[in-house]
Amino acid sequence: MITIDDILETNRMITENKLDVRTITMGISLRDCAHPNINQFCRNVYDKITTAAEFLVQTGEELESEYGVPIINKRISVTPIAIAADSCKTDSYVPIAEALDRAAKDVGVNFIGGFSALVEKGFTNGDRILIESIPQALATTDVVCSSVNLATTKAGINMDCVRQMGEVIKRTAELTRDNQAIGCAKLVTFANAPQDNPFMAGAFHGVSEADKVINVGVSGPGVVKHVLEDLKGADFSTIAEEIKKTAFKITRVGQLVAREASKRLGVPFGIVDVSLAPTAEVGDSVARILEEMGIESCGAPGTTAALALLNDAVKKGGLMASSHVGGFSGAFIPVSEDEGMIEAVKAGSLSIEKLEAMTCVCSVGLDMIAIEGDVSAATIAAIIADEAAIGVINNKTTAVRIIPVPGAKVGDVVEFGGLLGFCPIVLVKSKWSSEAFIARGGRIPAPLRSLTN
Repeated sequence: MITIDDILETNRMITENKLDVRTITMGISLRDCAHPNINQFCRNVYDKITTAAEFLVQTGEELESEYGVPIINKRISVTPIAIAADSCKTDSYVPIAEALDRAAKDVGVNFIGGFSALVEKGFTNGDRILIESIPQALATTDVVCSSVNLATTKAGINMDCVRQMGEVIKRTAELTRDNQAIGCAKLVTFANAPQDNPFMAGAFHGVSEADKVINVGVSGPGVVKHVLEDLKGADFSTIAEEIKKTAFKITRVGQLVAREASKRLGVPFGIVDVSLAPTAEVGDSVARILEEMGIESCGAPGTTAALALLNDAVKKGGLMASSHVGGFSGAFIPVSEDEGMIEAVKAGSLSIEKLEAMTCVCSVGLDMIAIEGDVSAATIAAIIADEAAIGVINNKTTAVRIIPVPGAKVGDVVEFGGLLGFCPIVLVKSKWSSEAFIARGGRIPAPLRSLTN
């Protein structure tokens, strides 16, 4: 039974602690749009998206008004374009990205994801065309997001793609240099990418999903921090229990919104992603949660252990609240989108090496990290390889969204705007080259733990 105290507590979470539904994301299959003529394919894609998502934004706004729950973004994910467009007779998928951009703008969503390829074990012709098209596609569109999955625990790591993605990231940065390399903020490389993730830039509509589906991502770092403020001196068992209870409540809000949106749109409910996704606003930071546990500044010794506790407790609470938890579900550590992490980088307590250690125990990986523009493609590729190895060996999702800002140096601060926030340039310290390692290519084999059949 819901009591008045429950209602008041939820209201406080929203009004005082920045609880929100970060996104309602409609997944749309484009498999039935296939056509050898790229112009016809683009028309099919535009028509399918604008028809399926015609009322998505309106429904989100109605739910915000009726339930008093902020819904920050309305988004769309589509079948990986490398799959959907594989039959097109063309040497560039840039027109498809532009069609996605038009469709997304016409239905009013904030982002559309799925300019993507899944190449953990090798390339099709469509995969090669898509990856080559990424820099120009992200330079000529505004709300299109791109991702490439280049490793899984079952398949190992596609090192040819790792090398190529280092070069793609550099070209994307150069083509969007007049806007702080913003194209790279819409591009992510994955190991073990989930196919039902509602969060950008990595959202795409998996091939095993229904024709259309509604996925919701919730967030509430400020709520968790507020709970810990009342637990001064408590032991870690108590802290874990309280985070679980809080994650349960946060997830129930997301479940309510997801089911109601599903009913009104006539689209099946997919999953709730119960992730603590921060913003650059004060009071909405994952780093500040870790500091509330007793870490003086995020990145100090003990940070990885604190993050492991947080991530595990969030997952446990979410799983108790919904039978359909998916996506990433855990704590995100995107540097530019977290006020506490921004301050930790400025203070010198948080480095890219420490962030890599933290990715072993949290959701996703090295996220929204701005670096000097002259860092080489081989070094970026090596960072991707390291992160993919963490994901493959530990059978978890890891990712890299790194932004080499042309002309920027350590000490500079770059502004991305909106939820993407701002970021001091993070130092990539190594002066030693990884060029020969990355040049080898081939595939790093799957680990022993992949043999689970």
